[in-house]
Amino acid sequence: MWANVLYLFLVFAFTTARHPEVSTVRQNLPDINPAEFKSEYWYNEAKAGIEKRRRSDPDQNVAKNLVLFMGDGMSVPTLAAARTLKGQLAGNTGEEEELFFEGFLGVGLVKTYCVNHQIADSACTATAYLCGVKNNYGTTGVTAAVARRDCNASLVEANRVQSIAEWALADGRDVGIVTTTRVTHASPSGTYAKSADRHWENDAEVLSDSQDPERCIDVARQLVYMNPGKQFKVILGGGRREFIPESMIDEEGTPGRRTDGRNLINDWQQDKIDRKLSHAYVWNAEQLRSQFESPPEYLLGLFEGTHMNYTLEANNDTEPTLEEMTELAIRMLSRNKKGFFLFVEGGRIDHAHHDNYVHLALDETLEFEKAVKKATELLPEDNSLIVVTADHSHVIAFNGYTVRGTPIVGISDEIDSDRMRFMTLSYTNGPGARKQVDGIRDDIREDSDFGQLRWRSHADVPLVDETHGGDDVAVFARGPHYRLFTGLYEQSQIPHLMAYAACIGPGLQAEGCNGANTVHVTAILIVITTAVKILFL
Repeated sequence: MWANVLYLFLVFAFTTARHPEVSTVRQNLPDINPAEFKSEYWYNEAKAGIEKRRRSDPDQNVAKNLVLFMGDGMSVPTLAAARTLKGQLAGNTGEEEELFFEGFLGVGLVKTYCVNHQIADSACTATAYLCGVKNNYGTTGVTAAVARRDCNASLVEANRVQSIAEWALADGRDVGIVTTTRVTHASPSGTYAKSADRHWENDAEVLSDSQDPERCIDVARQLVYMNPGKQFKVILGGGRREFIPESMIDEEGTPGRRTDGRNLINDWQQDKIDRKLSHAYVWNAEQLRSQFESPPEYLLGLFEGTHMNYTLEANNDTEPTLEEMTELAIRMLSRNKKGFFLFVEGGRIDHAHHDNYVHLALDETLEFEKAVKKATELLPEDNSLIVVTADHSHVIAFNGYTVRGTPIVGISDEIDSDRMRFMTLSYTNGPGARKQVDGIRDDIREDSDFGQLRWRSHADVPLVDETHGGDDVAVFARGPHYRLFTGLYEQSQIPHLMAYAACIGPGLQAEGCNGANTVHVTAILIVITTAVKILFL
């Protein structure tokens, strides 16, 4: 009996876990277009999309600097709720408020599905918006010809794809990544990793899937030892445990997870010493802030053993904000006269949604907004393209007929058919689901932690973790060629559009790319106008 109970529990836990392995074998479904398994299909799809829209794009400036801001799980309802919370925190009704980046003139929607999944995870989407190719759920930096955990297929060169970070490096620009998750997590790994499984963040995870970590190199080791990761000038986020051996405890008491005995933090530093490059490793906010005045050429910052804490729960002395990390990254990368590519992720929006912690999800969105605003203050609009988007949505519902100005994280004015109250923001599934007695929901107001940060907003379908949603996510663009980001298009067009504006990469490039990449038409016109004035004085 108990064996059966344990079995059912394990089955339930496995099938409802965050980013579960889900069977894609279904009967009577149409076949996927086999062309989608090759990178050329998505390159051509992006080319056609650019050709269609560039006719209405008169911009001749070149994007010297590229910044891609990605709010993980930042769905359209999340945006609407976050802007309302922002307004209410300022003492207003809130609904009329606007997030800073919502004021960007380039606004569009992208489709987020994977090649083999209707609803995506953060690995296949990272491959889309960073590498310009759609692939399979759970895989990063490889085409859809690679099934999840297929080590051999991931080593075939034709199945490995380059990211926009690699395109920027090939052009002589600098690259950095900033995240509030582990720097080896699915989203940031899209800039540098080629992996048949997003969970292969350390060698132990590769071994757990009966694969050889000397053939399929784990994600952390790829970042430190291999190109393009070893060329990144800035790496800031969490995830110390993936870099140190299991025999070691990090600065804050988290044990390492590596079984190969490597200390990749030391190896990263030794590589810079061997190449006589100025560098620094920092693990807390005070150390990071000390780098502002005279930053090194290379900076590695790992501020937690795993993901960084939610901002509302973080220790400001040990963890920097996303805004601070973004500012330092831009100041460092801006030293390259050719320009740079920077990836910035507000990663914990997603985690809060998975746990049905709606207040924390909205606050992380507002922290993400601060980082975007800081970037616009530091970078001129005429030569810096800033794109803000999300990887996928979540199943948060903004519902009921609540009176305007009612607290967005509060109770709706409506009642259900059994005269029970419900929240204006709830979820269609997740750990916040309550038991029903005779079909009637519990009174959520009687929860002992009701209204606290980690109180779970109620959900319909009970799951260990709330799931992603399959709806479109928004894109906001400011800077050269921002008009190209309007309309509805495949998520995999995003890096191609950015590369087009920056005159990098293997795809189409803007007409203004003729000649030196960083010479802007506006600057040329100023020079010509000045010369004419001098001649006729």
